[in-house]
Amino acid sequence: MRPEFTPKLFSLWKAGIPREQLRKDIISGIIVGIVALPLAIAFAIASGVPPDKGLVTAIVAGFFISAFGGSRVQIGGPTGAFIVIVYAIVQKHGIDGLIIATFMAGAMLVAMGLLRAGKLLKYFPHTLIVGFTAGIAVIILTTQIKDLFGLKMGALPSGAVEQWMAYAGHFHTINPYALGLALLSIGLIVYLPRFTRIIPGPLAAIIVCTAVAWGFQLPVETIEGRFGAIPSTLPAPHVPHIDLATLRELLQPAVAIALLGAIESLLSAVVADGMIGGRHRSDMELIAQGGGNMLSALFGGIPATGAIARTATNVKNGGRTPVAGMVHAITLLAIMLVAAPLAGRIPLACLAGILVVVAYNMSEWRSFVSALKGHRYDALVLLATFVITVVFDLVLAIEVGMVLAAFLFMKRMSDISGLKDALADGPEQETGEEKLPPGVRVFDVSGPLFFGAAQKFQDVLSEINDRQRVVVIRLKNVPLIDATGMHRIGHIIRQLERQGKQVFLTDVARDVKVEIRQQPWYRGTLLADDVEEVLRRL
Repeated sequence: MRPEFTPKLFSLWKAGIPREQLRKDIISGIIVGIVALPLAIAFAIASGVPPDKGLVTAIVAGFFISAFGGSRVQIGGPTGAFIVIVYAIVQKHGIDGLIIATFMAGAMLVAMGLLRAGKLLKYFPHTLIVGFTAGIAVIILTTQIKDLFGLKMGALPSGAVEQWMAYAGHFHTINPYALGLALLSIGLIVYLPRFTRIIPGPLAAIIVCTAVAWGFQLPVETIEGRFGAIPSTLPAPHVPHIDLATLRELLQPAVAIALLGAIESLLSAVVADGMIGGRHRSDMELIAQGGGNMLSALFGGIPATGAIARTATNVKNGGRTPVAGMVHAITLLAIMLVAAPLAGRIPLACLAGILVVVAYNMSEWRSFVSALKGHRYDALVLLATFVITVVFDLVLAIEVGMVLAAFLFMKRMSDISGLKDALADGPEQETGEEKLPPGVRVFDVSGPLFFGAAQKFQDVLSEINDRQRVVVIRLKNVPLIDATGMHRIGHIIRQLERQGKQVFLTDVARDVKVEIRQQPWYRGTLLADDVEEVLRRL
């Protein structure tokens, strides 16, 4: 088996895991499992599915991702990034549609890994990622307003703008007890770590808020009150009915899940590498993420990916091998088997408070503000992606953001690609060593000569007047020429030669020279090593 396609667990197990490290991994896994419990439930509810779907995802996908992944410490499970996509799919296609989309996304992730696409994802623009991440944070906050304030209203519409319009007509129904529990939850998560880190903030919030709501019999909605009792066993694998029309409709959201899952998981793996001084196997990580999502879908779960916060918790508590991630999944399974009835008493306002903190941390507002102060093109990509994510759709935001970023990149590359007179006409001008005879004009081209810059190149050269009988085009600073650039060069050469001029290309890079010799317009005397060689030929 090739190293890049070998799970980290297999390599570490073969090399031998010290007993002391194994003990640390088990302890860290138990801690991370406890931390993951409220998050798994909260992400499921925010996504519009029953709470047990989040637990199933964290258990099934989390175990598989750790066992077969390319990272030593990655923790897989449901994350806030998927809430927007999952909610939209469930509203339109139901749970079965979500299962199909998740399975399709998993298959795409496996294919991406096998095709070694892991390294390609680093080319996603940072502003694009910050833009849709901030947009998702705003949407998460928006979806939690109902439970945060305990508003008495029906099902929420799917769009963020429509949701705020719906809230506007129901703010008079605020439940002060629900709001108080939500604020207590936020306060515990934010301030408890300043006093102790023994008990994770989200877990403390659930324990305290549930105890307060149950002890004082507060009139607030609970998980069991809205969704019924949480099952205490894993569901049996289930394959929903699939038809071609449904597959067509779910293809676009499945692509979005796959891309988002790939980006999130590899970003989390990179962050983890920095924390432990390691190096993950990106392609194997994608394969494991894909397999985890396919398995999660079969058990009725939701999409999963690498969770940065839980991965960081794992590292800080001593986890250094995938055993910790596997123990985290087993811990969640044990909690589900034993304490599922108690979880049904958790107030929804408490979970809303947890998700408000998640949304704030996810917003990366400092990065957002920093990007806005950067180049105007980067700010444009950021704002376009952010606004489209919030107002319209995450899938559309990624598509528009990528296309816009590509066009603006081409514009910037065209701006830095230049063509200028190296020497003006006349007997007194020099190449640096030799004087030019009259009628010779030399141009320097700098930067990649691709289709974005080719027209500017042609426009400048077309202004050559009749006094110049020899045109030298120096390509010393041209690292590449694409098909459009080659076509324009050939067109210019033929145009100049029809005017009775001699044309030479000099200082050409080796790879570019090979491509030029393959062009139909190439002739043997066209290329020269430098301007001095051209002067010797004249």
